[in-house]
Amino acid sequence: MDVELVQRELRGADFDFTSVAVETAEDFTREVLADCPHIVLADYNLPKWRGMDALEVLRRENLDVPLILVTGALGEVNAVECLKLGATDYVLKGTLARLPVAIHRALEEQRLRRLRQQGEEELAQKVEELARSNHELEQFAYVASHDLQEPLRMVSSYCELLGERYRGKLDERADKFIGYAVDGARRMQRLITDLLEYSRVGTAAKPLRLTDAGAVVTSVLEALQNTVQANQAVVVQDVLPAVQADDVQLGQVFQNLIGNALKFRGERPPLIRVSAEVVDEMVRFAVADNGIGMEKDASGRIFQMFQRLHTREQFDGSGIGLAIAKKIVERHGGTIWFESVLGEGTTFYFTIRAVAKEVDGGRAHSSAAGGG
Repeated sequence: MDVELVQRELRGADFDFTSVAVETAEDFTREVLADCPHIVLADYNLPKWRGMDALEVLRRENLDVPLILVTGALGEVNAVECLKLGATDYVLKGTLARLPVAIHRALEEQRLRRLRQQGEEELAQKVEELARSNHELEQFAYVASHDLQEPLRMVSSYCELLGERYRGKLDERADKFIGYAVDGARRMQRLITDLLEYSRVGTAAKPLRLTDAGAVVTSVLEALQNTVQANQAVVVQDVLPAVQADDVQLGQVFQNLIGNALKFRGERPPLIRVSAEVVDEMVRFAVADNGIGMEKDASGRIFQMFQRLHTREQFDGSGIGLAIAKKIVERHGGTIWFESVLGEGTTFYFTIRAVAKEVDGGRAHSSAAGGG
C-alpha cells in the first residue's frame, strides 16, 4: 500500500487524522494495544505478512475496529472471501477516490454497531433487574400471605365464636356488627389465599409436559359438579387436544373460566361450551357461555388484580381469579382475551402450545353435565 498516496487522498477529502505505518504483525499488535485506532487500512499482500492477518490480531484482542483492504489487485473471488472473513471493505489503488467514502461508511457502521450493542447490554441488564424484581415481589407476596394466614385464622375463629355464643343475647346492632366482622374476616382469608395462589404461579410451578386437556377439563367439571347442578347448567365439552402444559395450572385456568360462567349467569340456565382448535402451532381454547356478558371497555381492566366489574353485593369474589389465569397462560407462552355481548354471553379465549400438529376437527364428542 502506498502510504503517501493514501494520506494525500484523505487530506484532499478534509480528513483530520494521524497515522502509523507498520510492516510486521508484532509491530501492529504493539501499536493497537498502545493506542487503539479508529480504522485499519491494510494491503492484501505485504512483504512480511498479509493484511488479513491484522484481522486475526483484532479478533484475538477483542477489538471492534473496521479493516479496509487497500490493494493493487484483488480478484472477485478473493474479495468476497475477505469480506466473508470479516474485512469491512476493499478499495483498489486505481480507485483511491472511493477510499474516503469507504472510511465514512465503515466508521458509521461501527458507530451504529456499538450503539446497538450498548442498547442490547442495557436491555439485558433491565431484563435481569426486572426478573430479579419480579422474583423478589413473588417471594414477598408468598411470605406476606403465608404469615398473615395464622393471625387472620385466629381473628376469624374468634369472630365466629362470638357470633355463635352471643347471637340474640345482645342487641340487634351487636349481632350486625359481629356479622360484619365475620364476613370481613372470611373475605380477607379468601383474598390472602388468592394472593398466595397468584404468587405461586411462578415459584411453585411444575415443568411443562404432555398434558391431556380433555382429562383436565373433565376433572374440573367433577370438582364443580355441585355448582353445575345447583345452577341447572349444561356444560358441553368438545374433544380437546394434548398440549405442553402444567396440568395443575391448566386446571386452574379452566376452573376459573367455567366458574365465572356459572357465577355470572343470566336468567336462563347456564349453557357453557369448552372447545379448541389448532392455530399456528398453538391450541386456541374457548370457554363460551350465555351469561350476562360485559361491555367492550372492560377488556382493559378485567385481567388486572383487584379489578371488579360488579359490586361485592352482586357477585362474590376477590377480583384476582382472571389475573391468575392471565399469569398462568403467559407462563405457558400464550395469550388470553375475550369477546362479549352485553346480555347475551361471553367467550374467553386462550392459547397454549400444541403437542400434536393436528386436532380431530371432524365429529366433536360432547358431554353434558347437570340438568336442563
